[in-house]
Amino acid sequence: MNGLIVFPVFLPFLAAVIMLLFRRNLPAQRALHLLSTVLLFSVSLLISGRVLAGGTLSLQVGGWQAPFGITFAVDLLSAVMVVATAFIAVTTALFSLGSIDEQREHYFFYPLMQLLLMGINGAFLTGDIFNLYVWFEVMLISSFVLLVLGGRPEQLEGAIKYVTLNLLSSAIFLAAVGILYGMAGTLNMADLAAKLPYIGHRDLLSVVAVLFLITFGVKSAIFPLFFWLPASYHTPPAAVSAIFAGLLTKVGVYAIMRFFTTIFTLEETPFIHQILLWASALTMVTGVLGAIAQYDVRKLLSFHIVSQIGYMIFAVAIQSPLAIAAGLFYIVHNIVAKTNLFYISGIIGRLAGSWNLREIGGLYAAYPLFSLLFLVPALGLAGIPPLSGFWAKLLVIRAGVETGQFLISGLALMVGMLTLFSMIKIWNEAFWKDDPRGNGHVGEAYYALGYAKKVMMILPVVLLGLVTVLSGLWFEPVFTLMERASSDLLSPEAYIRAVTGGGA
Repeated sequence: MNGLIVFPVFLPFLAAVIMLLFRRNLPAQRALHLLSTVLLFSVSLLISGRVLAGGTLSLQVGGWQAPFGITFAVDLLSAVMVVATAFIAVTTALFSLGSIDEQREHYFFYPLMQLLLMGINGAFLTGDIFNLYVWFEVMLISSFVLLVLGGRPEQLEGAIKYVTLNLLSSAIFLAAVGILYGMAGTLNMADLAAKLPYIGHRDLLSVVAVLFLITFGVKSAIFPLFFWLPASYHTPPAAVSAIFAGLLTKVGVYAIMRFFTTIFTLEETPFIHQILLWASALTMVTGVLGAIAQYDVRKLLSFHIVSQIGYMIFAVAIQSPLAIAAGLFYIVHNIVAKTNLFYISGIIGRLAGSWNLREIGGLYAAYPLFSLLFLVPALGLAGIPPLSGFWAKLLVIRAGVETGQFLISGLALMVGMLTLFSMIKIWNEAFWKDDPRGNGHVGEAYYALGYAKKVMMILPVVLLGLVTVLSGLWFEPVFTLMERASSDLLSPEAYIRAVTGGGA
């Protein structure tokens, strides 16, 4: 029955292979893309239900028991991340059908998106570190090709920065994996969690922990390793930027949360948590200052990805039960809000013909309902009640204050106000002020779309906006789930037993 765990990995792979058989049939590829993501969402809900009912599930591929075989494992943390990924996959599939041009479709856009989903789900579900490396590489290859599809000079420039730093981080990751295997004789996460406290050479183990932190720091774009992100995320189409913004950096945050709670605990590596504390503060501040300085909507939103990652890392560094639960709630809230804002940036580009805030305006007068759809994720990201971002920020800051981190908690409050300022900047420039070019430019590219394509672009914005509102209004049941995931993560005995069969 635990074979269900591999379906979030197998389904996108199977869909990508079938799409290649229909490489000249775009309608078939589009239908398969949507069908695959809907099935993925259904399966992820089914897996989550079983984890909620029976605890952590694990699967030893080929019958080779841990730590010798390939392990897939899903606890509540992994289940939440897979459900969030699948939901974003569905909305991005809809948005892609409305916004992606035929040239990109002919160059295997849909199979590449499926492979990206396979890599993301693989990273969330793997139970051993070497396969985490493999899934990172699957994500890197597919995301690199998605970045350069279209071949514009700025895309190539952004993609080179993206792939260069990520390849460097992969080399560091591989080195850390090799050293750790030499010391522990295992790469299975559950086995490592059980054995690591009894391994000698603590200084070398600390070096390995730092190497993993650098690797995941690059993936999650924390200070000072974030500069590749604002240089690349604004270059591809909005559908690609949206799924990158919503999910890719969160895989890095997930890895940091998993490694530095389950494997390298607070007692084992206290200095790592000090590094995470100060990195989180600097990530928040530099990200939001970078956003305020921007006038390109997509670059502004890209810097905000960096800033928001700081809150999540702050929660991991505090590592109290409340902080981990708040951090996980923050991750889910941010996946929804940030993906939605990039969808909206794509629609702004269609409506206004530019992303430069100095050149556009008048969108509220022409499209008042669309303007209100922008306000939901924008105010949610800024932390305005009763939207989900308010609870996410409040709980992270409360966890900081409860553990005596007054300075960084104060910085988090200040960054929240600056985030609101930058969202108001987009509102004032793009929506509220008159169009400096006159009204003739508004909506030209958008009107050229058919009715069905317009619906495909607006529907995901409405769906994600509803999630932001509803998870804020009905916050308690969602947070109760996050508290349970936090409890499981900070007490990994059940995870270790589920993977190793109690032999560790």
